[in-house]
Amino acid sequence: MLPIKTETLFFELALTLYFIATIIGVIGLFKGKKDTFKSILVLAIIGFILHTANIAVRYIEGGHIPITNLHEGASFFSWCIVALFLLLEYRYKIGLLGSFIMPIVLVLMLSSSMFPRGISPSLNPVLKSYWFGIHTILAFLGDAAFAMAAGIGVMYLIQERYVKSKHLSGLFQKLPSLQSLDEINYRLISLGFPLLTLAIITGVIWANTAWGTYWRWDPKEVWSLITWLIYALVLHLRLTVGWRGKKAAGLSIIGFILVIFTFFGVNLLLKGLHAFV
Repeated sequence: MLPIKTETLFFELALTLYFIATIIGVIGLFKGKKDTFKSILVLAIIGFILHTANIAVRYIEGGHIPITNLHEGASFFSWCIVALFLLLEYRYKIGLLGSFIMPIVLVLMLSSSMFPRGISPSLNPVLKSYWFGIHTILAFLGDAAFAMAAGIGVMYLIQERYVKSKHLSGLFQKLPSLQSLDEINYRLISLGFPLLTLAIITGVIWANTAWGTYWRWDPKEVWSLITWLIYALVLHLRLTVGWRGKKAAGLSIIGFILVIFTFFGVNLLLKGLHAFV
């Protein structure tokens, strides 16, 4: 029996804790008490620490930022979401938030676990540019903000339905007000949009250093641009014609679906220069 690698152990432990947090969170939507959501937070914090250790070990062993394949990319994406979730929970103390965010984290971690986990001792030359690291980190942080906005958007739509049906008990009492959810959704998109913008700009610079051209209409470039346009539309319509609430929540969910397709769909279904991450 082969010994379990340290980084694998950290990954599996983090995945297990995220799984438990997700189960508790889903049950908590219907039967949860205040202590239930504290349990989710504690599990997320411990899982995040172990997850950080996994990323750190891979960095030390590989000698580069571990975001150069689909396993590392999906893992780092989920790590960014948990980090932002913990910051948001600290800022706003939305106890129920974990019930909507941890399932996203779990799906990404399970997806990560299904991809090859090998640590490449030598990188493709195009990945050695420091612009690559800046570009991908900015992209994942922006996408994490969009993931949080999607989770908040789902919460908004559920709460709105309760308000319209005048069912003012149960889950309604656990969710924040519509105004609060709308404001948080806007702030998250306002955070993610400039990060994605900077990611595209640094990606263009990296592309020029790697391939000698700023833009090649690669599938990931195209879908990233489409995603950028969706979120630009959300912010534009909010500021110009006052699109808020349900419309903004719906667009934030659609935008995140595009984010997921850009990450997984483009890599797995479409051939391009970004096949490595």
